[in-house]
Amino acid sequence: MNKETMFKEFSVPTYEQWREAAEKTLKGASFDAKLLTKTYEGITLQPIYRQEDIEKLKHIHVQPGVAPYLRGTKAAGAFAARAWEVSQEILAATAEEFNQIARHDLARGQTMLNLVLDEATKAGLDPEDGVHGKVGNQGLSIFSREDLDQAFAEIDLEKVPLYVNAGAFGLPLLSLLIAHMKAKGQDANKLHACVGADPMATLASEGILSVPLTILYDGMAHATRWAIKHAPQVKTILVQAHPYHNAGGSAVQELGYALATGVEYVQALLDRGLSLEEIAPRIQFAFSIGSNVFMEIAKIRAARMLWASIIESYGGSEAAQKMNIHARTSAWTKTVLDPNVNLLRATTEAFSAVVGGVDSLHVSAYDEAIRPATEFSRRIARNTQIILEQEAHLAKVADPAGGSWYIEWLTDELAAKAWELFLQVEEQGGMEKALTAGMPQEQIAAVASKKAENVASRKSRIVGTNMYANAQERPEQPEKLQCHPAKRIAEHQAYLQKQDRTAMEAILQALSFDQQDLLDTSIKAVQAGATLGELTKALLPSGTGAISVKALPQQRIAESFEQLRFQTEQYAAKTGGKPKVFLANMGPVSKHKGRADFAAEFFTVGGFDVLRQQQFTFAEEAVEAANASGAAITVICSDDESYPEIVPTIVKGIKAGKPEMTVLLAGLPAAEQLAVYKDVGLDDCIHVRTNCYQVLRDLLQRIGVMA
Repeated sequence: MNKETMFKEFSVPTYEQWREAAEKTLKGASFDAKLLTKTYEGITLQPIYRQEDIEKLKHIHVQPGVAPYLRGTKAAGAFAARAWEVSQEILAATAEEFNQIARHDLARGQTMLNLVLDEATKAGLDPEDGVHGKVGNQGLSIFSREDLDQAFAEIDLEKVPLYVNAGAFGLPLLSLLIAHMKAKGQDANKLHACVGADPMATLASEGILSVPLTILYDGMAHATRWAIKHAPQVKTILVQAHPYHNAGGSAVQELGYALATGVEYVQALLDRGLSLEEIAPRIQFAFSIGSNVFMEIAKIRAARMLWASIIESYGGSEAAQKMNIHARTSAWTKTVLDPNVNLLRATTEAFSAVVGGVDSLHVSAYDEAIRPATEFSRRIARNTQIILEQEAHLAKVADPAGGSWYIEWLTDELAAKAWELFLQVEEQGGMEKALTAGMPQEQIAAVASKKAENVASRKSRIVGTNMYANAQERPEQPEKLQCHPAKRIAEHQAYLQKQDRTAMEAILQALSFDQQDLLDTSIKAVQAGATLGELTKALLPSGTGAISVKALPQQRIAESFEQLRFQTEQYAAKTGGKPKVFLANMGPVSKHKGRADFAAEFFTVGGFDVLRQQQFTFAEEAVEAANASGAAITVICSDDESYPEIVPTIVKGIKAGKPEMTVLLAGLPAAEQLAVYKDVGLDDCIHVRTNCYQVLRDLLQRIGVMA
């Protein structure tokens, strides 16, 4: 039985008929204001989508595994044993600790090692040369092949895939890795890995590169040539959208800037003699996945489609047009407060990533914003992926979002806007020139400001932080990875003392980008005892011309409200109690409860102790209780009809007894009435459109909690 037979008794309404019916239910309210949603991407979402919304889309009939790979790079029915790699980041202070975690987690569902390096290692520095704070900062310090021998002890890299963000210059780390494999008798031909250099991400997030991009591209070209010949399953070029996401950018901006970066890398390597068919398979893209479920699904699908179109325009084959995508659930969305809610955030973000069709995935541990993950939080994060695969069966479906009128339409809209931004960057002369001119920084700052404003006014809700806060919670101060730079410096010095430096230094002196076999020579230097920093110095001499741009601030959206809570906790520790707010609840429950609930929630997110146990019939009772409460702030809560009678009496009474007390009104009276209340001493009112963060901050400053 077909659908025409099944539903022949029911007519299909037109959009106009549906809208007319919807407008009747709105009773005069604006259809556009109530039912249309504007996103940070500049896309206006409709309340419903219909067949006709996708009929003209060019990609709608594309099959999975077929260019432009909208529906994934694998053909339907041709899935591998593993749909995506479980690639949890391993944050460890020492190589031994990394090894213990890696072997433990590989035995329990992790399928790809994700090595997180500290800032010094990503900068190509040995511990002695590391700028203060970079050694051991949020990652593993690596300076020698012996470090990798310890990190990968009893781990066969022929069988276990590896993902490493190697920083701006990946050649030294790749040399150490291959030297390790040779020492273990492992074949680099069997290594499945990304040991990716991404100088543009370093420039965007840190604001500086110590050498010109042209030199870094020389190194990228050498690493890529070597991989083509000796390690064909290794990706040497990394394109990360994380700096744009974590600065508050939109999905359009993430896509546009990532695509522009990819094109810049392709062109740089083409200029150095590599072919497109050699370059494209060695590029690894990496995206952060945010909380807008459908937008994030569309982002991944649009990314594949746009990249395929770009490579096709270069004359690339269908095989070269495939985009390989690593993803991590968003750091931007995670909170220190009520961290268990991060379990839910990470789950929805992981769902978006999987439905969108990523190739490997890191799911944030729920305590990621607070400390390095514990064994428990790692297990929960890892099992989130495994549940999506083995219990939700998402791995068994090709393009689960395919056919959804909404997602198909959204993918096309997002792709069109990202393409427009990509062309704007190209008009600037590419990503480096755009960053130098400040174009991405300015555009992202505008979006981030809107996001921050919506969070401050609670138009955008962060559960447990700016809404539904846990008043009993004692927020934990974030902890960094516990590493001891002095110990690493001592280990580095001991390593140098035991080496025969003569042969190694001769090899280092011979290193040059003019060599055809540069990476082979670099590997020999490592085998002779050269360190990561020595390789970097030999290839990137100082004084060759640094590049600087305005850095994109890497942050989390919840930080402003978290800071309020930290300040009130510090105040409580010093004084023995939190700042207090007294609610003058006037009249029966039916009159005051709604606004009392609102006021209590409003102040709880700032860490205040809210006193709301009493309700009052007479204004004089409320005045007496407020003045005796010890609170610095009183909020009058009742209905609009009662306010003209009670507000003047309460405000005058409190100000007479406690002139320093701040008196607020819950609700938003008409301007004329509010002026009357302020004339008798009311300080202000709070309501649903109030900038909650700014009001709380101002009040905390007024009462001496914040400087």
